[in-house]
Amino acid sequence: MAKVMVSLPEDLLARIDEEAERRAVSRSALLADAARRELSRPDPVLVAEAIVRSERRFAGAGSFDAADLVRADRNNRR
Repeated sequence: MAKVMVSLPEDLLARIDEEAERRAVSRSALLADAARRELSRPDPVLVAEAIVRSERRFAGAGSFDAADLVRADRNNRR
């Protein structure tokens, strides 16, 4: 396992230590878990691009009434 040195504001380090104690884990374990969670989040740029693509695809779809669609689907299943 690699060791790193980082600089953190003292108030942030105090909060990290309090949370690590509350969870009964080491400071390193808490920071490693936080890093894993942050790195597993979707890239906001990719998400924004996907939204734009979807908006473009549905721009010409026109409006519709969701209740009518549900009703038609229900009637088709009978």
